[in-house]
Amino acid sequence: MLEPTTSDDTAETPRSRGSGTQTVYTTLRQEILAMTLPPGSPLDEVRLSDRFGMSRTPIREALLRLASDGLVTTLPNRNTIVATIDFATLPTYFDALTLMYRVTTRTAAARKNPAIMATIRKHQNEFEAAVKAQDAYAMIEANREFHVAIAELGGNPYYTTFFARLLDEGRRILRLYYSTFDDRLPLQYVQEHEDMIAAIDSGDVERSDRLAIAHAEQIVRQIQEYIARDMNHAVSIGDL
Repeated sequence: MLEPTTSDDTAETPRSRGSGTQTVYTTLRQEILAMTLPPGSPLDEVRLSDRFGMSRTPIREALLRLASDGLVTTLPNRNTIVATIDFATLPTYFDALTLMYRVTTRTAAARKNPAIMATIRKHQNEFEAAVKAQDAYAMIEANREFHVAIAELGGNPYYTTFFARLLDEGRRILRLYYSTFDDRLPLQYVQEHEDMIAAIDSGDVERSDRLAIAHAEQIVRQIQEYIARDMNHAVSIGDL
C-alpha cells in the first residue's frame, strides 16, 4: 500500500517552521533596512522559497511579520513589495517624532527607576559600540531600544507604544540619516545621548526637554538637507 504523501508545508514541524520564519524575517529585515532591497522591490514567495530552501509557509509568516513592521506592503493583486518611503509625509512624521522625543524624555526625567536606567545605559553602550564599528544596522537597533527604554521610564504605556511605532516606521529614514555621514556617525551624537541620560538621571525636566528638541532638530535638519541636496536620488529611493 502506498503511504500518503505530504506537502512541504505540512511536513514541517512547528519548531522547524518557526526557526525558518525567524531566519527569513531577520535576513529580509536587514536587507530592507540596509536598502539592499530598495523600496518597491518585489518579494515573490516562490522565489524566496527557492532562495531560502524552505516551503512557502515560513516565507508567508515572515512577510506577515514584516508587514506588521511597516516594511512590506501587500498590493490589491496580492503581490508583496518592499514598502515605499513617502517623502511627502515626512514633515508630519517629523512633527510627531519631535513631540515624542520631548514628551518621553521629560516624563522620564520626572521619575526614578534604577533598573530601567541600567537598561538605558546598556542600550547606550550598544549604540556607542555600533557607532565606533560603523555598523548602521546595529546603530538603528540600539537607537530604537535606547529611546523606547526612556519612554518606558516615563511610565506612560501609550507614549511608549506610539513612540516605538514611530521609531519602527522611521528605521529607513534613520538609515538615510546615517548614510549622510557614510555611516561614520560623529561621536558628538553619542554624546547627545550621554547628555540626555545625565539630565534624566538628575531629574532635570527642562534640560531634558531642551536636549530632546536639539536631538530631534539635528536629525530632521540632516535628512532635509540630504533630500534637498540630492532630490533625484531621494526620488529614486522612494519610487515616487
